[in-house]
Amino acid sequence: MVHCVCVPRLIPGRGFYAQISSEITSEFPGVTCTKRNAAGILGLSCLQKVTSAAGILGLSCLQKVTAVSHMLCYGIAADAVDEYVHIGGSTVIESFKRFVVAVDEVFGEEYMRTPNENDIARLLAQGEERRFPGMLGSLDCMHWQWKNCPTAWQGQYKGKEGVPTIVLEAVASRDRWIWHAFFGSPRSHNDINVLQRSPWFAKLAEGQAPKVNFSINGHDYTMGYYLAYGIYPSWATLVKSIKLPQGNKRKYFTKAQEANRKDVEQVFGVLQARFAIVRGPARFWKAITLN
Repeated sequence: MVHCVCVPRLIPGRGFYAQISSEITSEFPGVTCTKRNAAGILGLSCLQKVTSAAGILGLSCLQKVTAVSHMLCYGIAADAVDEYVHIGGSTVIESFKRFVVAVDEVFGEEYMRTPNENDIARLLAQGEERRFPGMLGSLDCMHWQWKNCPTAWQGQYKGKEGVPTIVLEAVASRDRWIWHAFFGSPRSHNDINVLQRSPWFAKLAEGQAPKVNFSINGHDYTMGYYLAYGIYPSWATLVKSIKLPQGNKRKYFTKAQEANRKDVEQVFGVLQARFAIVRGPARFWKAITLN
């Protein structure tokens, strides 16, 4: 006899969608957002409730946010929510693009900020607690398959996987906060090539690193560091594990480094678990839309 175990899944309730809708509409009451993304898409112009020429009210912001959230959380097609929220697939796709821009406009200042003094102090305290004084996070890359990559571009987006993918470089901390995200590099670039194009580490190379002060073995340092894999270059701001460590000290350090650098991998796992759209292949046709 086979026993099936059903694992419950937390489904966002109406309150979640209502909160997102109210925060977006309260930020721009009765007006449309004038901010455009790289693709030239306005944020709120398609999310607001409008009246047709016949005097009929259109779809509400709550309907559009609900449909878009289902696409994000479950990775479903745009027309899969038609029976649930009574909204067409083309409208969902258009709302999806504008929703992302609107979220960036409303929440970007808080959740996409660079670390301030309080953040730096908290990150240093976390690193000190984990016996890595001066650590500001861990660095790694994730690859997102691009299903509808145009044939003419597939050569530059293919890597060892044999399918077109786009690279996301991220720096994350123990509390699963992403402090840096650099997305859009073709998969033909490896992690080192992406790092050399990263705006975050370009600032570090220019001497614009966050101001920190910590001491290790009696030596004072003013530049923090990030844990990374062995493929990355030997920079002062990147701490890698020791290849073939000899001796108890080196073995202990390598084991601790490999354990603590998993923070960013955990973030990628949570991101794919909460937002199934990035767990499956990307279905948009234009790279600028994915960015």
